[in-house]
Amino acid sequence: MDKIKKKLFFNMLRIRNIEQAISDNYKFQKMRCPVHLSVGQEAPAVGIMQNLKKEDKIVTAHRSHAHYLAKGGNLNSMIAELHGKSSGCAKGKGGSMHLIDLKAGVSAAVPIVGSTIPIGVGLSWNIKLKKKKNVVVIFFGDGATEEGVFQESLDFASLHSLPVLFVCENNHFSVYSPLSNRQAKKRDIIKIAKAVGISGTKIHGNDVLNIYKKSKKIISDIKQDPKPHVLLLDTFRHLEHCGPNNDNHLNYRSDDYIKKWLDNCPIKTFKKKLLKNKVLNILELKNYENKISHEIKLAFKYARNSKFPKKKFLLKNIYA
Repeated sequence: MDKIKKKLFFNMLRIRNIEQAISDNYKFQKMRCPVHLSVGQEAPAVGIMQNLKKEDKIVTAHRSHAHYLAKGGNLNSMIAELHGKSSGCAKGKGGSMHLIDLKAGVSAAVPIVGSTIPIGVGLSWNIKLKKKKNVVVIFFGDGATEEGVFQESLDFASLHSLPVLFVCENNHFSVYSPLSNRQAKKRDIIKIAKAVGISGTKIHGNDVLNIYKKSKKIISDIKQDPKPHVLLLDTFRHLEHCGPNNDNHLNYRSDDYIKKWLDNCPIKTFKKKLLKNKVLNILELKNYENKISHEIKLAFKYARNSKFPKKKFLLKNIYA
């Protein structure tokens, strides 16, 4: 278990440092696409993805970096994509919100709210028809559950007993609008799923070890006896909805609210536990930082040295 704990921590730290590097470099105007960074929301991606095989598939939305990286998406291709280069994972045409790596099982990332939910259900139907022992994980935010396609997808997945895990990362805000301004007071996603015969589980989204343990059983159960499941994770984004900066000056989240979540940062709290229990030591931590830093430098160098797409390829690799 100590080996797993170290891997969970390393993967979260890697995502955090990559996202921070994107934030730090964004000011140089070389990355011209909008970015929705995953800082603060690393635990759900890392905890769940640790239980997936390469053949398992994921689909995600606009805040996709953590999912892409945790599933094994190529870092060089991701950074190149953010720079609009032809060596990017979407050939420089998609940017931050359209990451893809089919070899790693990252099937799609689409920014239109709720749009990847039915895509993921379709992928899981394909698995069911081919009688494969795999699973599809669909990541989406709380705002996506307000779209009609969420309910329709739940109903279809339940009707056909599909091997799909619906993961709602609830950071409690749709851009700047809190849940209280958008959803009925007693609205419960778990109960919505239950109404169409789907089981659900709610876990704190900052507890990476608990996410890993609970999702391990859920994913194993889905593979053994295909049935959809809904996983609800409360979480918190540290930075602005879209962009590399902090937006606390806008006052849509109170100082107390922000402090509570920052004090419960998934990386900070997990690191403290690992050091206290002597699972991790300072030297190992320093080695982790150095390894990740070196990887990031190489990725940005790769992006800088890559070429922009040529005009003749403008209509290649796209859907009409």
